[in-house]
Amino acid sequence: MVTQGALSQECANLGLGYRSDFCIAGVSVKITGLQSNDAALVASLEPFQDGPRLSAISLYVDWVTRLLPSTHDRLFDSGTTWRLYGGDGEFVFEFTAPRFGREPYKRLHVDLLFTRGIIQMSRESLLAHDGAISPLEYPLDELLIMHRLTQEKAIELHGCGIVRTDGVGNLFVGHSGAGKSTTTRLWTSRQDVEVLSDDRIILRRDDGRPTAVGIERPLHAGGAAGKPGVLRLRDSSASQTNHSAQDDRAEKQIPRSAQDDKTSGIRMYGTPWHGEAMYASPNSAPLARILILEHGPGNVLTPLSHSQAVAELFARSFVPFHRHEYVDSALAFLEEVVEAVPVYHFAFEPDQRAVDTILNLHD
Repeated sequence: MVTQGALSQECANLGLGYRSDFCIAGVSVKITGLQSNDAALVASLEPFQDGPRLSAISLYVDWVTRLLPSTHDRLFDSGTTWRLYGGDGEFVFEFTAPRFGREPYKRLHVDLLFTRGIIQMSRESLLAHDGAISPLEYPLDELLIMHRLTQEKAIELHGCGIVRTDGVGNLFVGHSGAGKSTTTRLWTSRQDVEVLSDDRIILRRDDGRPTAVGIERPLHAGGAAGKPGVLRLRDSSASQTNHSAQDDRAEKQIPRSAQDDKTSGIRMYGTPWHGEAMYASPNSAPLARILILEHGPGNVLTPLSHSQAVAELFARSFVPFHRHEYVDSALAFLEEVVEAVPVYHFAFEPDQRAVDTILNLHD
């Protein structure tokens, strides 16, 4: 008997059905399904939409009559909407919500390398309760990318990424309430800056491809345009511009800046998962420095040793803790980051003097 899931996967292999592509921090994702809504991107992912390419992650959507709780070994319980199970050479993420009953309304089966997966949707839970749920709805999208980053030299941090018009990228890292949204507002009221995100930033090694310079309008979540600013953009799908425009810029001779000459080799990327200020950009920029935020008097910058910096950043990272090798690889990558990028503790006051302190900083 041919299951709906097998049929959906076969249609995807043949190029039939519906398909959408998006890219977050260089991780390209393809989702396919037999219905248009199966492959539709949620609003937060629309700015990250990408053209068809060889995908790092391939997903297909399968509607089933009913989903029963998994019998695999439980690896993690979020205590709210999702649980993680492992077994039979795969991971299984289950999603529940009181309004859809006690049984899972959605389940993600994915291989151990996070390259191929199937999203199962429960007709009984969703249709019976008139539920309009996207297969990619949060937190599935972030869980998928966060786990995929364990297979690459990359990590997601709790921080806001701000890029000045000269291409200097500052990453302000902090727990909830540390001042990320406040910092975002201080900078956007002072300069024409690009805010990659006001809550979640992904760091990874720069891939070394040519960069282009262009005028962009940073996107707020929901598609509202922000203030225009100049940003050094990577000639890839991480930009929100169309491909033809990027190709035109790439053909031009663009002079190198001082920032290009002292690049750290680490790049920061915006994500769809925003904070209070609601900034979520698909763009990226070379990283110049990292500042660990904390409210405090005097706008005091304190350089951190490598070991101090790794500990502070790890405490503000999104790392799956259910496998020790994920933790080990995250720590190893953070060691590379702090060797390449200066890290400071920044005790700041919420006024424009905080911005002046960073503008006058010479590493």
